[in-house]
Amino acid sequence: MTTLNDVRSRSTAPGRPPTWSRDTAETKTLRVLRWVVIAVLLLVTVFPFYYMVTLSVRDIGSLIADPARVWPKLSEISFDTYRNVLASVADGGQGFAGFILTSGLVALGTVVLTLLIAVPGAYAVSRLQFFGRRQISALFLAVYLFPSILLAVPLFVFFTRLGLRGAIGVLLVVYVSQTIAVSIFMLRNYFQTIPESLEEAAALDGLGRFGIMWRISLPLAGPAIMSNALFVFMIAWNEFLFALLFLVEERNNWTVSLGLAQLSGSLEVPTTILMAGSVILTLPIILLFFGSERLLAEGLTAGSEK
Repeated sequence: MTTLNDVRSRSTAPGRPPTWSRDTAETKTLRVLRWVVIAVLLLVTVFPFYYMVTLSVRDIGSLIADPARVWPKLSEISFDTYRNVLASVADGGQGFAGFILTSGLVALGTVVLTLLIAVPGAYAVSRLQFFGRRQISALFLAVYLFPSILLAVPLFVFFTRLGLRGAIGVLLVVYVSQTIAVSIFMLRNYFQTIPESLEEAAALDGLGRFGIMWRISLPLAGPAIMSNALFVFMIAWNEFLFALLFLVEERNNWTVSLGLAQLSGSLEVPTTILMAGSVILTLPIILLFFGSERLLAEGLTAGSEK
């Protein structure tokens, strides 16, 4: 009686070519296609940023003469565009150093305020029993059924009448109100995956509700909190609409996205300057993403298998 091992030994016997089964063919094909797909995705995602960087360091004369050339010559590379972009307006530059400082303060302030409210809020929704708990959880996502453009005009009129337009604090309030709902929803899902037995054991040891949250729940929710902080930071760093509405009249308080829009709308600004500003806007997010990639992946997938 012929067994499966006999068939395998015959197919791999010396002097005989190996037989190809359907499973072997599919495995080898998918192995090749995997690298093809990875190469295509890398080309699609990395090449635009690479081309933007090359345009920012090329001489404007060579760029006009041959704009389609992908590989710049060493003699063409110059970082004068970045010095021009970062220099203050008084020194003949675009003032992006001040814009970066403002965007960093606004983004970090948004992260801190959002987490200060979202962490205890998410913990309360996931652990405490109170009237309307389910309805409140649903409202967190219902906020995002309405586009932010609907809030632009009422907020613009409201803060104009208060005389607060042009203040950075106004932007913080708007950003926190935009991000706090989704932050509570994301963190709530993670807090629900933490076993309640751990908190019950801590309660038996004499810890109160605040102590349990501080010593037990928050350390375990570290990856989710870090990923949420990165998510909020990216929103606040890249936001443009409300920055335009509230800060356009105060150039000293402009954010990076607002300064970049001013560059793109000017006919007198060379393409190299515009590309340098785009690199400055994009680079911090890329560095933050790659620096916290592991925590971001753990936080976004937390609770899916627990």
